[in-house]
Amino acid sequence: MTLATGVPPLEPVRKWGRVPEELSARLPAEQRGPGLDRDAVRLLVSRGTTVSHHSFGELPRLLRAGDLLVVNTSPTLAAAVDGRIGHARVVVHFSTRGDDGRWAVELRDPDGRGTTRARAGGPAGTEVRLPGGGRLILEEAVSERLWWARVGGGEVPGLLREHGRPIRYSYTERDQPLSVYQTVFALPSPDGSGSAEMPSAARPFTARLVAELVSRGVQFAPVTLHTGVASAEAHEPPYPERFSVPEASARLISAVRAGDGRVIAVGTTAVRAVESAAGADGVVRAREGWTDLVVTPERGVRVVDGLLTGLHEPEASHLLMLEAVAGRAAIDRGYEEALRRRYLWHEFGDVHLLLPQEGSHAEHCSSNCR
Repeated sequence: MTLATGVPPLEPVRKWGRVPEELSARLPAEQRGPGLDRDAVRLLVSRGTTVSHHSFGELPRLLRAGDLLVVNTSPTLAAAVDGRIGHARVVVHFSTRGDDGRWAVELRDPDGRGTTRARAGGPAGTEVRLPGGGRLILEEAVSERLWWARVGGGEVPGLLREHGRPIRYSYTERDQPLSVYQTVFALPSPDGSGSAEMPSAARPFTARLVAELVSRGVQFAPVTLHTGVASAEAHEPPYPERFSVPEASARLISAVRAGDGRVIAVGTTAVRAVESAAGADGVVRAREGWTDLVVTPERGVRVVDGLLTGLHEPEASHLLMLEAVAGRAAIDRGYEEALRRRYLWHEFGDVHLLLPQEGSHAEHCSSNCR
């Protein structure tokens, strides 16, 4: 199994331009003031090019009985571990567990501020000393930044539990405990696998909000996709990731699509999982394994009617997936409004709900679905 996609870096041009640095969410919502919870974020709603502004707590009133939220149950790993190459300090980001027991990893340099900066990878045979006496050996390049590596002296899940911390990027204010990066939907994996970075679209959900949604007739379909380390500098397209769509969720999705409900994915990871389990006929079937699917406007979507997601930078390849769901005009209009109203970006930031226009029902597998 290889992680290489063969897809070149995607750098779509956005007319709404650069995101000001001050619009990066530096702290989780619940740490910004007394009495706040995770759901104390703003919710931008796009129905075509019509935009409205809400609090996330209004979500139950924006959905309707019969709608289905597809949620990712992947837990977030404490995937950053300190190491040394000779006398030099490095930080290892454990990204993806391979079927052969190796891990795809990214080596980064500490920047002296508690975060990291990009580092040239390799060469093959490079040895990284890890806490507790472990050794990591780079074996094979995946890309310019990722390498397949084998760890000796202990299992990686145990290493991460004992010595790891959540991956943190420079726009955040300080380190946070792993619990801050777990969503309410996260379930432990039997083999210790998980996501190197939080499936963050689900972060604003609380148990109370989930209960209110259920009481209003909104259903949930769990899927799993273990997301790897994002390319913070290069904005590469996603590489293959492990996913699972269980039989019960596949049946539920099919039942909703046969009725009047809408299938709304919570996060781009949920889109990738469920679209990977859909055949050319648009029917979702139970499936698990690796997916190399990159959802673009040319490929289209076969299952998803709507999407709840965070706000992405203008270079992010995720924006092509958003366009596949809602169209370019809707995305441009929504992001112009997000900038004008000073919404917050990144994993602790505000969220964007893309819904079909009122009075329309998405037609799946149109001519742009392949």
